Amino acid sequence: MTVTGAARQWVRFTPRQRTARFATYIATVAAVVWAARSVEIIPEFLADAPAQTADLFRRMWPFDWAHYAKDVHVALIETFHIATLGTLLSLVFAIPIALLAARNITQSKPLNMIATFTLVATRSINTLLWALLFVAIFGPGALAGMLAIGFHSIGFVGKMLAEALEETPRAPIEALRATGAPSASILTKGYWPSVEPSFWSVALLRWDINIRESAVLGLVGGGGIGMSLDTAMNNLYWDQVGLILAVIFAVVIVTEIVTSAIRERVI
Repeated sequence: MTVTGAARQWVRFTPRQRTARFATYIATVAAVVWAARSVEIIPEFLADAPAQTADLFRRMWPFDWAHYAKDVHVALIETFHIATLGTLLSLVFAIPIALLAARNITQSKPLNMIATFTLVATRSINTLLWALLFVAIFGPGALAGMLAIGFHSIGFVGKMLAEALEETPRAPIEALRATGAPSASILTKGYWPSVEPSFWSVALLRWDINIRESAVLGLVGGGGIGMSLDTAMNNLYWDQVGLILAVIFAVVIVTEIVTSAIRERVI
């Protein structure tokens, strides 16, 4: 509000706020220009992109349907195994870490900090980076992909489970403690009924995400259908590439529908 004589005039922003907004706009434009120059966009390639994209799709069609039974089906099943075993591995590690991270269960700040750091560290590293690490250790294949999926998922599942544990109502827990129930009974009879819907929902959601991520791990040697895609692209077999991309798209849509239906029933 500013005062002009005896009348009051409403002003939306103060001079300092207008200056700050103007400086923000200038900084945003400068950042965009800097980023555009650093990525070295070539105008000729950009103008030619629509024609190249159309040509690529023409090469992909019609699909090489015979290639599905020969190679794609086995790789697709391996992708499901990688995602499923990786999700189960993450649950095995995420549950105890979540119990340590939940402050209402573990009354130790050092343990809380260690568990929280573990959850942050595992989910901060991208799945492809985990895959590159495990490929270097164990060699290319499904084992590296499974471990990459599992370790990256620990942080996501553990964080969601720890938050669900901390939001558990206190009344049932205090009632069990008042009766002298052991710690195991408090966990199974007090905490578990409250967090069970969230646990299964998070597990299904993570499995759905892992199906998508495991489909591309083969590009870095993590096994699954991604390795078939990488081989077809390297050999310029575009009709096989189109088939594999269509299969991945269909699988992602089907798993999304199935997991959504199951989660609705669980929740």
